[in-house]
Amino acid sequence: MGVVEVEDLTFTYPKTAQPAVKGMSFAVARGEVFGFLGPSGAGKSTTQKILTGLLTGHGGRVGVWGKDPAEWGSSYYQRIGVSFELPNLYHKLTALENLQFFASLYAGPTEDPMTLLEAVGLDGDAHTRVGKFSKGMQMRLVFVRALAHRPELLFLDEPTSGMDPVNARRVKDRIRGMREEGRTVFLTTHDMATAEELCDRVAFVVDGKIAALDTPAEHKVSRSQRVVKVTYRTASALQSKDFPLDGLADDETFRALAREHHIEALHSQEASLEDVFIDVTGRSLA
Repeated sequence: MGVVEVEDLTFTYPKTAQPAVKGMSFAVARGEVFGFLGPSGAGKSTTQKILTGLLTGHGGRVGVWGKDPAEWGSSYYQRIGVSFELPNLYHKLTALENLQFFASLYAGPTEDPMTLLEAVGLDGDAHTRVGKFSKGMQMRLVFVRALAHRPELLFLDEPTSGMDPVNARRVKDRIRGMREEGRTVFLTTHDMATAEELCDRVAFVVDGKIAALDTPAEHKVSRSQRVVKVTYRTASALQSKDFPLDGLADDETFRALAREHHIEALHSQEASLEDVFIDVTGRSLA
């Protein structure tokens, strides 16, 4: 049994004609980082709200550890963590006071707040009021707040938004650590680089349905051109030539070029995850 199991999920908001989610099915295994990607309005947030127990009244079946989120009651929130895209913190409290307050809401053991702040480079700002934090600093604090009670399942929405590369790396390393500990991460993002780095599998959501679901590598290979671009040096300049990938070893032109010129680079024309996103959703990331 997966940690999350969704079968034929549907949901329609009151006073709307079209459903926001239309027969969605997927499962998330224990210890998996599962990417949930798609354009705005695709049904990602609605699905996440159902999984976190913020929306009820859906059709189909949703199981988290075998039970609908609504059936768990308040004990559900002792086991899951949620990090929102928009920071929601107490601005008049310090970073340390925010973590201490939220940790006090949980019945079980919690992480040392200073250790959490240190993990994302905020230990030096522990006693600074959050109202003075930049968005990136607030995002790091929201992220570690979601980890305070040692959740088994973590829902992350744009976890590296507003962060510089160094601090984004800290957050990514922490997510990898959760995977190694056997904890499960449900990741929603528009950042294709983050999805490719972290996710074991990626679901692309379009118009309330999953249009494609696979590993990042399989997504890219399925939409790649079977062409190799060879960059080589002549006496006057760098040149490049494309060759079919199939039968490359027997291609006499390629073999002659390799014998007669200094090859600088060989590149297969692999699609990027952003290319896959655009191909599957029909929309750009902008």
